[in-house]
Amino acid sequence: MKKINLILVSVAILSIANSCRKGCTDPMAINYDERAKKNNNSCEYLTPVEDEPKLIIKLKFDSTQARLNNFGQPATMPAGNAAQSPVFHGMSAHYIELAPSGMTQLGDGEIIYHGPETSLGGDVAVDFDKAITKGNGEIFAEIPLSSITPDTYNWIRVSLTYQNYDIKFKANGFNLVGRLASFVGFRTYITDYTVNTQSVSLNTNKLQGYWGFETLGQVTEGQAPATTVPNPLSATSPVPPGSCVVTGDFPSSFTITGNETEDIVLVISLSTNNSFEWEDVNPNGIYEPLDGENVVDMGLRGLITYFE
Repeated sequence: MKKINLILVSVAILSIANSCRKGCTDPMAINYDERAKKNNNSCEYLTPVEDEPKLIIKLKFDSTQARLNNFGQPATMPAGNAAQSPVFHGMSAHYIELAPSGMTQLGDGEIIYHGPETSLGGDVAVDFDKAITKGNGEIFAEIPLSSITPDTYNWIRVSLTYQNYDIKFKANGFNLVGRLASFVGFRTYITDYTVNTQSVSLNTNKLQGYWGFETLGQVTEGQAPATTVPNPLSATSPVPPGSCVVTGDFPSSFTITGNETEDIVLVISLSTNNSFEWEDVNPNGIYEPLDGENVVDMGLRGLITYFE
């Protein structure tokens, strides 16, 4: 819409300049003519075109938010496992959908964002090269409200695809911090990616759960066997296995009338509460990968929303 407005502005300027070029003595006017400074004819001015109102979506990462399981219920730690709340640097989403009710099936709601996909790796996958990655409190997307079907929405679905965060671990007696790049989407085509300072080249598809871990300038790669995907609507509106479509509700019904005149700022708050989970072989609650403690889960642990 902004691009169209700019084109219309340009056309208007050219039209007025050609038809009313002479006679204006105000350099701030659009029909000012240097050769006609002494004339006293009236000047014409262009009214600025205002941006249309948008739904502005921000991301928030909250380690104090409730830790949920796949069914959207409070989750307990499985025996023999331990977890920690990572320090997030960035996240990417591939799909955002508004759903009027808990019976609305995935894909039948109002899809307000769908990221680029590619078949370069064979099967259709998220195109990581074109994915948007944002940090805590940053704007992820701005969507014209005029493009959203007027309706009352009670639920939101977000397909998460990428996470980048720091975790604490212990190796050879030293307490260290490493950076993890975690791909949790259904399938992602990755040419290359940077974990922290080191890059990894792949040029292939990777399934949900693939990760790269960097510490002391070295990168190791792995595959988590599971990714928790909280969905309070699992009984009435399930999501496909292997996806990462996290579901949450609005604090109250979110109504689009089609007559909005101001921006609406929606914060999608994601629970990072003990979202990095491993087999605590020792057991001491400390992640010690060199001792055979394997990652078992790195999914986000819930989604809530609020408006700013």
